Formats: sequence, C-alpha cells, structure tokens
Amino acid sequence: MLQLENVYQAAFALKSIIRNTELIRAPKINPDVNLYIKPENLQITGSFKVRGAAYKISRLTDEEKARGVIACSAGNHAQGVALAAQRNNIKSVICLPDVAPISKVEATRSYGAQIELVNGVYDDAYQRALQLKDEMGYTFIHPFDDDSVIAGQGTIAIEILNENPDVEAIVVPVGGGGLISGIAYTVKMLRPDVKVYGVQAQGAPSMVNSVSDGKILTLNEVHTFADGIAVKQPGENTFAMCSKYVDDFVTVTDDETANAILSLMENQKLVAEGAGAVSVAAVMFNKLPVKGKNTVCVVSGGNIDVTILSRIIDRGLLKSGRLAKLSIELTDKPGQLRDMSAIIAKTGANIVAVNYEHAEKGTDINSCIIRIELETKDRAHIKEVRRALADQGFKILN
Repeated sequence: MLQLENVYQAAFALKSIIRNTELIRAPKINPDVNLYIKPENLQITGSFKVRGAAYKISRLTDEEKARGVIACSAGNHAQGVALAAQRNNIKSVICLPDVAPISKVEATRSYGAQIELVNGVYDDAYQRALQLKDEMGYTFIHPFDDDSVIAGQGTIAIEILNENPDVEAIVVPVGGGGLISGIAYTVKMLRPDVKVYGVQAQGAPSMVNSVSDGKILTLNEVHTFADGIAVKQPGENTFAMCSKYVDDFVTVTDDETANAILSLMENQKLVAEGAGAVSVAAVMFNKLPVKGKNTVCVVSGGNIDVTILSRIIDRGLLKSGRLAKLSIELTDKPGQLRDMSAIIAKTGANIVAVNYEHAEKGTDINSCIIRIELETKDRAHIKEVRRALADQGFKILN
C-alpha cells in the first residue's frame, strides 16, 4: 500500500534521472486566475511518465531485471520505460496501439526498446502485453495502476508544494489515473487544504463516469485526439485513490483542448500534446472554481505529432475566432473581388486563402461563389467583417 515515505524515496531515487521542471507563471491563460504551469512537457522524454517508470524499474530484483520488462502505452509511458530500461541495461518490450503517433513510436524505439504495434487503443495493447508477459516471463511495468509508479508520479506534488507553498489548487490531466493518484495522495497527506482537480477528455471520461457511479466502468469506445488519456477503464488502485483524494473531476472538449494548445504556444512558448493541455483547457474555459486562486496546471506531456499539429492549431484558431471561413455570393463581373477585399482590409482582417467556384444550384446564373479564409482578432471581429460586407450589399452564404 502506498505510503508518503514511498514518494520521498522516489524523489531521492529520481534525482539523477529526471529534470526539475520549475513552475512558470501564466497570467494570460485566464486573467481571473493566478495561474502557474508545471511544465512536464519539458521533462526528459517529454512527459511525466518517466518518473513512475524509472522508480518502478529501480526497485526490481536482479532476477526480474535479467528477465527484462514489458509495458503497454499510448506512447509516453513507453518512452519512460524504454529509457529507464536502457539506463539499467535491461531488455524492454513495448506494446503500443497502432494509432499512437509515429513520433512517439520512433522515440521509444530510439531508446532501444523492442516495439510491437497492436490494433486498437491502449486497452488492446494492454491485453497483448499481459499475454507476452505470461509467455516470456517479462516483468510488467503498469502505466498507472501500480503503487511504485504512482509514488513516482507523486514526486510532482512535492516539487509543486516546495516551490509554491501558497498554492490553493492543482489541476491534473487524467487517463488511467496514475498521475492524479500520486499527486492527490501526496497533496492530501501534506496539505489537505489544497484542492486537487482532475480533467478528462469529453470523449474518454472513464474515470469521471466511474467515480460518479461509485464503481469501475468500462467505456465501449473513446473519441479524442488526446491519445495519452484515451483510456477505456481506470485501474483498481487509481479508482480507489481518486474516489478518496480527488476533490472533483470535469471534462473538456477537443475544441477546448486545441484552443489550450494554441494559447500555450502563443502565450507561454510551450508545446503541449492534447493529453497535457486538458488541464489548461479546464481553467481557460472556467470549468473549475479557481477564480482568484493560486492555481497550478500540470501540463503532463509535449509529445505531439507534428503531422497533426497544424490541424490542431487550425481548430484552436477557429474556436477562438482567430480564423474565419466565409462563403460569399458575388456577381461574376470585374471589380467584385477588389471591392470585397477593400472592405475586408478596412476592418483590419487579413485574407489568407481564396477559392473561386461557379454558381451553385439555387443561385443566380450570373453569380459565383468566393470562399475565403481570414485571419481575425476574435469572434467580435468576425461579426464586424460580416456586418461590413453585408452593409455594402454582399450576400454571405455562411
């Protein structure tokens, strides 16, 4: 059973491995909150997961080390296990879901791990890892439902409390629950007055549903780009600890998470993955009662695949009103595009893309459709652009 002593032992054992990710003030994320970021996206391997994995492996017997270790992961735990195994000259086998970003797969391989891609999501990779464990005799390093792993993640709480003794609330991303279990347990043992809040993706609310129902539930499916927290079922240990020590849970949409990623990039110069940014999204969109409070958001990872980053940025821009897409019906004659552009320029918006199409069914035979993308300031600015065009007789279709 987890004891506070274990967390302090983990902190000592990890000193030579992990990076101390100092808090960063984030006043622009939500001006009504005295917000700090715990940037575990800057951790070695790009995620907090190395903490729990390295501490667990440090406690293995010589016999267990000789047999090698196996793990399953959406990517971040995989890298933590692979690095810790490499440091200890231990063979590591990692089962990853085939939907895991290529960047995470290749990063794990670079630490010397043997990779097996499994069709499905995390839970499918988990079943395959258990099968190989039984067949080959490997030691299984659970990504979240293990006391040593949880103790390793709890070291984050010690760092936060030491650096910011006035903290009033800590907001934590939640997948299987290992990170928030370690943080919540440690915080409540040391500072029970500090609130600990968990955040899940709206499309993967396994812990939210389970705690609300009072028993472990399994989702039929998950839908979120935050692959690091796309978990169908929480662990037994983490469910029990979350039920006991976490003050509340909320969910955020993928659009809100995309907006949080964009805000972190623009305002804090930090790159976060979807799973890492859900905590920030919850504070940005006022999902939690932290107005006026000293609050720390744990940004749990930054291993985002660059191939989807542009799409996430676009979604964030659209959500915040920084990007607008308009379809305008024009009379197909010279000067129309010039006049439309002049009106848009006067409002201060910037045209970044233009597409011309012939008239659609139901429109005038002499008309054409112009579809434009604009860089705008916010949603109020978009309304201003639409109003200016309408006042000059331009027909906006959508």
